[in-house]
Formats: sequence, C-alpha cells, structure tokens
Amino acid sequence: MTATTPATTPWDTIGALAARFDATDAELGVRPQESHVLQVLKIGEEFGEAAQAVIGATGTNPRKGHSHGWDDVHDEVCDVIITGMVALARMRPDAAAYFAGQLALKAAKFLPGQEDTP
Repeated sequence: MTATTPATTPWDTIGALAARFDATDAELGVRPQESHVLQVLKIGEEFGEAAQAVIGATGTNPRKGHSHGWDDVHDEVCDVIITGMVALARMRPDAAAYFAGQLALKAAKFLPGQEDTP
C-alpha cells in the first residue's frame, strides 16, 4: 500500500499506522521489544484520558465540573481501541487473524451458540 492508495479495511489502516510507528522507532534506534513495551504503555495513557473524560462528563471532580461531554468519552474510547489494535499489529504480523480468533474465543464464553464461530 502506498501513501496515495487508500486503505480498504480498518486493519489496512492499522497496519499502515503500525508500519509508520515502527519506522520512526527504527530511525530513533528503539529496538522492537522496547517499541512493544512503549506501545502497550500508550494504551494505558489513552485509557487514562478516557477515564478523565468520564469524570468530566459526569462532573464528579468538583474542581473541574462538567469539563467533557459524552462525545469526548466516545472519542477517547476510540483512541484506546485504535491504540490497542496498533499495538497488536506492531507485535504480530497476523494481527487481524489473531484478533478474530481471540474475539471468537472470548465471545464463546459470553454469547450462547458462539462456540463454533471461527
């Protein structure tokens, strides 16, 4: 996929983001294992921003009041999901297939009749 070729699936976009971050880290001399650790820590950072948005949307911090809306929470949750997908793509070349398999395993635990889903 080139810079002018649009991504056709979300995983294409995630793969492009992962490749860009890998290239930047390589230029900086960051080893792949360190990149993986830092990417997982980034998930934590994004989660913190989502939590902050929830606190702001509910107004439960008396000092800040209602500093966020629920759309802000939705945006931050998307950031958590995207960051997690990028982390998986940076660690596994088969990220999309691995994710699908893990989703099926987790769904089978909670959704009746999902045991045979690939």
